[in-house]
Amino acid sequence: LSNCSIGEEGCSALASALRSNPSHLRELELNDNCPGQAGMKLLSDLLQDPHCQLKKLG
Repeated sequence: LSNCSIGEEGCSALASALRSNPSHLRELELNDNCPGQAGMKLLSDLLQDPHCQLKKLG
C-alpha cells in the first residue's frame, strides 16, 4: 500500500479491519504515506496482538 495517501484515518480503518478479520497478511508496506503518529501507533500495536499474523510493518 505504498504511496496511496493513507493518513491517520486510513490507518485507523486498516487496523480495525485487521483486528476484526485476522488474515494471513505477514508484511505491510506503507512507504510514502502520511499515517501520523497515532496511525503508526495503531498499526504497530497490531504487531503485539497474538491473533494478528502481521510480523513486518514498513
